[in-house]
Amino acid sequence: MDGHRDRLLRRGDYIWGSFIKPERVDGYVVGVNPGDRADVLGRFAFSEGSVDDAVGAASRGSVLWRRTRLSDRAAAGRRFRDGLARFQERFAVLITRETGKPLWEARQEVIASIRAVDLLLEEGMGLLEPRILDEREARSDFRPRGVVGVITPYNLPLLLPVLHTMAALLSGNTVVFKPSKFTPGVGQGVAEVIDRCRLPRGVFNMVQGSGTGIGQRIATHPGLDALLFTGSFRTAMAIRRATFERPELPTLYQNGGKGAALVLEDCDMDRAVYETLVGAFLTAGQRHTSTARVIVHRKVFDQFCEQLVRRAAVLEVGYGFEPETFMGPVISENYRTRCRRYGRAIVARGHQALLESSNREVVGRRGFYLNPAVYWVNWENGHGFLNEEPPGPTVMIYRVNSWEEGVALHNQLIYRLSTSVFASSSNPRIEDIVTRLKTGAINLNRGTIGASLRLPSVGLGRSSNGIPSGIDLLRFLSTPRSTLVERRPFDPSQVVPGIHWDQLADTPDISGELVPEFM
Repeated sequence: MDGHRDRLLRRGDYIWGSFIKPERVDGYVVGVNPGDRADVLGRFAFSEGSVDDAVGAASRGSVLWRRTRLSDRAAAGRRFRDGLARFQERFAVLITRETGKPLWEARQEVIASIRAVDLLLEEGMGLLEPRILDEREARSDFRPRGVVGVITPYNLPLLLPVLHTMAALLSGNTVVFKPSKFTPGVGQGVAEVIDRCRLPRGVFNMVQGSGTGIGQRIATHPGLDALLFTGSFRTAMAIRRATFERPELPTLYQNGGKGAALVLEDCDMDRAVYETLVGAFLTAGQRHTSTARVIVHRKVFDQFCEQLVRRAAVLEVGYGFEPETFMGPVISENYRTRCRRYGRAIVARGHQALLESSNREVVGRRGFYLNPAVYWVNWENGHGFLNEEPPGPTVMIYRVNSWEEGVALHNQLIYRLSTSVFASSSNPRIEDIVTRLKTGAINLNRGTIGASLRLPSVGLGRSSNGIPSGIDLLRFLSTPRSTLVERRPFDPSQVVPGIHWDQLADTPDISGELVPEFM
């Protein structure tokens, strides 16, 4: 598997339909395999001046693209979809090299990305069709917003850029896209596929760089007409402060915060443990929907903890190109240190480590590997750890005496993106539980990482700013404009009271007297 170690050809930014290397370099992002630091993909130069060039190109490209017919935009989307399918394995290998996730998981992400384009084309485009009222000669059309900034993280480096970029392009907008600093190769790959789609110049633009420099410059650029941001709550707040003077800028914030699970006494224990295991530790616990907190009824608490810990302890943690690997590394040494520090803070506050966070050695690989961690949180001691996003492969378990107590505890969480409920399908309280849970999505007897792009959902609390994603992005990235037409001849008998239309018709014309004379 070490054949996947070639350095990438760094092609630069993609602006006005061409790859361009910046003339003045402000810095570099370095593509490194977090599963083996000896595998260096290369240094990608960036320049803050490229942002101005990209936004300017997108603004010029918008003049033509916004007038392009829906059918022609859809044809371009199909060409992009076919390009993804053609380079499917190449993208999977790139994802594994840049994120460390297992190759089988990377392949699933590529398939999900292709399916996302299919859904936008098959079901989403209908959302942009005009609404016409024939009897009134009235209609409402959805018009593109203009230049859209797309800023995405490393955990789903292909799926999120594909979904957000294609939603913007299909709805008639132009795009300035910045991939994560950890996944510049995947970002370049997206630009390469779009380059083959024969789009007008300026419709799609991509700039490499760091989040604090290039990302912040894109998010706050005055030439932007909308922003799609996926990342941490802290960064979202920095963007909001920086754009305080532009409250009219439509912005989608997807801040994650991770998901939670509620395990009741009548659950299928094997299913609850399996779904929690996968939801918590897939992608090394770095997905925005990863299961981070599990609230368990006291009657099954010991059994659930014993099984979860026993199975988590034997998970295959290793190099992404090894076929039996379930969990790869975390994205960086800084993040690995943060995970261990968080675990120590939990124990220092009087909670119990059932499986402690620790570095994992993988023979022959210098990577950022961690063992899965499981903590029993005594949430009644005043330090319930309800407000932070637990980093990496970390699960926190809470014991409750009833489902009511479990729901009440859940609703105190600041991040409530998605919630799993594990209970018998015949449980008479299911309807009450679902009604009372304050969360963006509920998965009954399914893990928190499962979602459908067809169905709109909105993360509650600090997980989002209340705007749905999926195919509904097409509507968010458009503005409805109504048109009313009156073709009947004017009828003086229909004027409203008090105008005296008929009386004035019989008076002398005095319009000439109202024109002032100028010396």
